[in-house]
Amino acid sequence: MTERLWTLADEAATHALGRSFAAALDGGGMVINLHGELGAGKTTFARALLGALGVGERIKSPTYSLIERYYAQGRSAWHLDLYRIADPGELEWLGLDALADPAALVLVEWPERGRGALPAADLTLHLAYAGDGRQARLQAHTARGHDFLVRAH
Repeated sequence: MTERLWTLADEAATHALGRSFAAALDGGGMVINLHGELGAGKTTFARALLGALGVGERIKSPTYSLIERYYAQGRSAWHLDLYRIADPGELEWLGLDALADPAALVLVEWPERGRGALPAADLTLHLAYAGDGRQARLQAHTARGHDFLVRAH
């Protein structure tokens, strides 16, 4: 299995999916790319996942800061929102080399805008509108991603 699908009836279901991802993480690093139109639930999902990992501070949307760093379960957790990036070269000054830490959790919204400047994704979560709710499609790209997919509910 390299792909899973979920139907998300509402925002609470998106929160529940984020919490279930947090429960399935094994403590190692993971790079998760988040795709979807504006308002599809990328930030909602990221906040739920980070909160479930125990990030006690306010989890801000990185729409304007581009990157936010948190600490969760003894490791760095990075949340990037690259919507405002026009060219991957703009990312040079952000110090993205820290994202290469194999123990870090990295969540990237709009990853296509940082192509070539970001670590390779273990997983890609596609969020899409589906009637009044959303559909989530998770794809694994690495062995670590596949292992996660097997653990995810």
